[in-house]
Amino acid sequence: MSRAKQVVCCEPTSEGCEENLEAEVRRRYADGARELEAELCCPITDYHGEYLEVLPDEIIEKDYGCGDPSRWIDPGERVVDLGSGAGKICYILAQKVGREGSVIGVDFNEVMLKLARKYQSEIAGKIGFSNTRFVKARIQDLALDLDRVQSWLDDNPIGHVERLTAWEAECDRLRTDDPLIPDNSVDAVVSNCVLNLVRPQDKVMLFDEIFRVLDRDGRAVISDIVCDENPTPAILNDPELWSGCIAGAFREDEFLGMFESAGFHGIEILARQEEPWRVIDGVEFRSLTVRAWKGKQGPCLERNQAVVYKGPWKLVFDDDNHKYVRGRRMAVCDKTYRILTDSKGPYAGDIFAIDPHPEVPIEDAMTMDCQRKEYRDPRETKGREYRLTTEDPGCCNPEDSC
Repeated sequence: MSRAKQVVCCEPTSEGCEENLEAEVRRRYADGARELEAELCCPITDYHGEYLEVLPDEIIEKDYGCGDPSRWIDPGERVVDLGSGAGKICYILAQKVGREGSVIGVDFNEVMLKLARKYQSEIAGKIGFSNTRFVKARIQDLALDLDRVQSWLDDNPIGHVERLTAWEAECDRLRTDDPLIPDNSVDAVVSNCVLNLVRPQDKVMLFDEIFRVLDRDGRAVISDIVCDENPTPAILNDPELWSGCIAGAFREDEFLGMFESAGFHGIEILARQEEPWRVIDGVEFRSLTVRAWKGKQGPCLERNQAVVYKGPWKLVFDDDNHKYVRGRRMAVCDKTYRILTDSKGPYAGDIFAIDPHPEVPIEDAMTMDCQRKEYRDPRETKGREYRLTTEDPGCCNPEDSC
C-alpha cells in the first residue's frame, strides 16, 4: 500500500511575492516530476492497494497530495481531476469509473503532463480499456485549452503589441466556441492539494469554474491544506512556502465558505487530519477533504410535498436557510424535496419523505410562496377531501410483535 505526504499555502502580501509565485510553483513541481521531492510530500495518505497494482513506481513515488478524493467516486461517472500531476489519482479513478466512465486530468505543468501521459497506453493495456486523457490548462480557467493556444501562437508569433489583441480574441473564441471542458459536462470534480497553489485573486474564479463544469446534481470532492488562523506576513511572502502548499492554504472556515459562495449545497467535511501536519509561527496546517453538491438552483414549485427531519439535532437549516424542526412536517418546494430525498444525495438518511395525495403534476404546479408558513398541514398533503377509512387489521399474528 502506498503512502503520500503533502504541503500548504495562503496569500502573498507583497507585489514581488505575487510575481514570483507561479514561476516558483512551476519550477518546483517540474523538479518534482524529474526527481522525487521529499519536501513536497504531504500528510500521509493511504490509498486502496488494489488500484495501485497497475501503477508504475515512478507515478506512485512522485505523487504530491494530501488526501484521497477518489474514495467518493462511483462507477460510470465522468470525472475531472484538477492539478492531476503525475496522474496517480486519475489512474485510480480510471479503474473505479470503469469502461463506461471517463477521467480528464488537468495540469499546467508541462513536465508533469509528460510524466502522466507517458504511461497511458501501458495502464490502458493492464486495465483493458482507455478512458483517461490529460490536458493542459489552468485549473481556474477550464474552458481554455492551452495546447491549442500554443499551436495558435506557433502559427501567429506575437512580434508587436497589436498582435496581443488577436491573441486575446482567439482565447475568447476558444472559450466560447470550443471550451476545453463545457458547461454541465461532468459528474464530479476532484483535486488533491492543488487549489491552494492558485493566486488569491483567482480563487473565486476557480470555484466558479468547478461549479460551471459540473452537471446538475454533480459534486466536488476536494482534498486540500487548510489553516486554523490567518498566516503571518512572513509565511505569505515566502515563495518556497507557496510552492510547498503552505502559504496558499485556505483558512478552514473560509474554505467551506468558498463552496457556499459559488452556489454549492450539502457541503460536508469528509476527512480532517486530527493532529496538524505542520505548525509555522503558531499557525496550524492540516489536511481536509470536503464534498459539495451542485443543483439547488432553479424555480420553486408548489406540489404539496413535505419532509420530516429525523434528528438528532432539534433544529437545522439548509444552505437556502430553510428550517427543519425535528419531527415536524415541513413544507418544501419540489426542487428542495428532490434534493432532500435523493438516495445518493448529501441528506440521504436524515429525512422522511411525505408524498402528496393526490400527486400534483409538475406541469400544473404553481410557484411556491417561499414566505409562507414553514409547517405543512397534513390536510395540504393528503388533500382537503381525504376521508379514507381502513379496515381493522385484527389481532396481531402471535409470531409478530403488536
